[in-house]
Amino acid sequence: MDWKQALKSRLAASSDPKRSDQELKDEEMELFTKYYLEWKGGRKNASTSYMSIPRFYYRLPAEDEILLQKLREESRAVFLQRKSRELLDNEELQNLWFLLDKHQTSPMMGDEAMINYESFLKVGEKAGSKCKQFFTAKVFAKLLHNDPYGRISIMQFFNYVMRKVWLYQTRIGLSLYDVAGQGYLRESDLENYILELIPTLPQLDGLEKSFYSFYVCTAVRKFFFFLDPLRTGKIKIQDILACSFLDDLLELRDEELSKESQETNWFSAPSALRVYGQYLNLDKDHNGMLSKEELSRYGTGTLTNVFLDRVFQECLTYDGEMDYKTYLDFVLALENRKEPAALQYIFKLLDIENKGYLNVFSLNYFFRAIQEQMKIHGQEPVSFQDVKDEIFDMVKPKDPYKISLQDLINSSQGDTVTSILIDLNGFWTYENREVLVASDNDNTTDLDDT
Repeated sequence: MDWKQALKSRLAASSDPKRSDQELKDEEMELFTKYYLEWKGGRKNASTSYMSIPRFYYRLPAEDEILLQKLREESRAVFLQRKSRELLDNEELQNLWFLLDKHQTSPMMGDEAMINYESFLKVGEKAGSKCKQFFTAKVFAKLLHNDPYGRISIMQFFNYVMRKVWLYQTRIGLSLYDVAGQGYLRESDLENYILELIPTLPQLDGLEKSFYSFYVCTAVRKFFFFLDPLRTGKIKIQDILACSFLDDLLELRDEELSKESQETNWFSAPSALRVYGQYLNLDKDHNGMLSKEELSRYGTGTLTNVFLDRVFQECLTYDGEMDYKTYLDFVLALENRKEPAALQYIFKLLDIENKGYLNVFSLNYFFRAIQEQMKIHGQEPVSFQDVKDEIFDMVKPKDPYKISLQDLINSSQGDTVTSILIDLNGFWTYENREVLVASDNDNTTDLDDT
């Protein structure tokens, strides 16, 4: 037999019958499973550390898993109650004060009683386990201020403890409203917290219950405007505790709070009624919403039409009209123009091309409206080139042709720049600043003479 023929016969005898695609896929899966299990088993044999790693992820219960949701709520409530019991109560705080006073170290620093580190540790041993966290070298060093004997003020230390206890209590109180249990409050959560807080604030006793919903909306808006710049609809509890807003709100517990303090406190009854009263006065057609024409009368009525157009283009409106919540954001931005959150709000309106910066075109676009208003009031319009140069000199941006939001914030001149571009009264105040300062100095001199 020819060797070629013999080879062909051999190959024909050894070849398998043709298999279907499904059979090939099944074989592929079988081999994959076999080799994968061998590899996985090999890893197990190589290292058993995975056996000691604790579980670190627990998924949140789905909406239809009622039993798991209830279990989670109950377990969180028990946890928060346990944490609450670990805090010092009034009697224990009073006992701590007596111990500190008993172990004070002479001589006194003026009217302040002092304590050295040795006595500090003795008080820590007698005060009990709840106070242990406060009697550390780190806390002592933190409160040590240039005392020649190396002591700290007893009053300062006690105030430190009181502040810490208050923060823990407030953290627990806010966590009770954290429905998701993930360390943040949604708008509805914070609304519930403030609504239930109202009866405990003597300065709000005069509010009628029909106004509660508007008061809560006014209070909550300040938290979300400044603490939720990305508009995620939720705020970290840590951020609430770190800012001063909660202090301002709880300041209303003081029954003898001065009138001046109430007027400057956004959360006071006079302030809330002022803001809501302004809204009602602007609402000429009494439909509960503000049109662009109605909003144009805000403040001194000198905001430019170009700026107001941008407000209604960028902000949430309903059939071209603004509701109370959107109005509150507008007020907070214009009343706090030095704050980064307010500058971010206004910058978004000024950035007509959505480029993330203001160029000469943007500045000219808004300043032309100021020039037009000046003509209407019989004033000689100021040259845009002069104003543009002054703005760039004030801001000193990294790029000499562009002003970014960060440039405005870093310059500390953001309030002045925005006022020049959106408000005739603001521009007039800037333009006549030297005259106004001289007038103030003359008035001060007259008062001193009398």
